[in-house]
Amino acid sequence: MDVVIDTSALIAVIIGEPERNRIVELTTGHTLIVPGSVPWEIGNAFSAMFNQKRFTLDEAQKGLVIFDGIPLRYIKSDFVNALKISKQANMYAYDAYFLDCAIRHKAPLLTLDQKLMTAAQNLNVETMGV
Repeated sequence: MDVVIDTSALIAVIIGEPERNRIVELTTGHTLIVPGSVPWEIGNAFSAMFNQKRFTLDEAQKGLVIFDGIPLRYIKSDFVNALKISKQANMYAYDAYFLDCAIRHKAPLLTLDQKLMTAAQNLNVETMGV
């Protein structure tokens, strides 16, 4: 089964958040699909952690090695559809890319982002709880 995994869940795995083991358990044996924007979002999340003094450059470099080891299938976003979702759900396009991916591939969404989870449920996108 395909599972759309968002940046919040990937970051939790990469930096060893408490949800890590459950995320790995839920995704083992499944194909993880993501929009092509994910590498940039990971970099952005790391830079935000720099600004919060939660992460060092060395930790980020180790995190990138972990990220590169996660088998992800990159999906090209349907930008028109994502923008429609963005407008309808009042969210940034970056979040709408995950919903577009889940809708078009009829795949559940795994996220730790409550706002994204609520938007997914409002659009009848199956979600996976952690």
